Amino acid sequence: MTLVTVFALLLSYLLGSIPAAAWVARARGVDIRTVGSGNSGATNVLRSVGRGPALAVAVFDILKGALAVVIARALGLDPLWSALCGLAAVIGHNYSPFLGFRGGKGVATSFGTLAVIDPVVGACAFVLGIFTMWLTRFVSAGSIIAAVAAGLLVMVMQRPIWMTVIVLLLAGQLVWLHRANITRLHEGTERRLGEKVK
Repeated sequence: MTLVTVFALLLSYLLGSIPAAAWVARARGVDIRTVGSGNSGATNVLRSVGRGPALAVAVFDILKGALAVVIARALGLDPLWSALCGLAAVIGHNYSPFLGFRGGKGVATSFGTLAVIDPVVGACAFVLGIFTMWLTRFVSAGSIIAAVAAGLLVMVMQRPIWMTVIVLLLAGQLVWLHRANITRLHEGTERRLGEKVK
């Protein structure tokens, strides 16, 4: 591991840790950690602040994952290390030092990473996720389906071992962070897309 690799990984983590949702909500007088799910992500911003800010946060969070991989490639890192930089960005988003090592659930940032390291798998997972959200009105269900689909696709399409492992790590982390949502889906208490926080 070279100094450039270490620098790229740290930069990716810090890039991912930028808490756009928390800062955008704070600008509107809302502490995102104390409303709704307490999650620092676009869905909670949508429910607590509105569509415009939520869209801005979603785009920014996607770019965090994508840029981490692109910057790593520009620094001369190979595909494996570039993908690991994307994973580092997702970890930064989920465990941000700016939020006491709390954060979001990594959906948008994982998609940004996946879209760059494997555009085909990323596109397929995105379509399945959006379709599930449209069909059920549950963002969590769409996110989980997209993550599981991505994991299955890299194995079915026989992607390189390193890519398969990284995508499975991304998917596994996403599903794990949605475990409370899975419980609420099972109990019928999960909020649907568009519901405002009380």
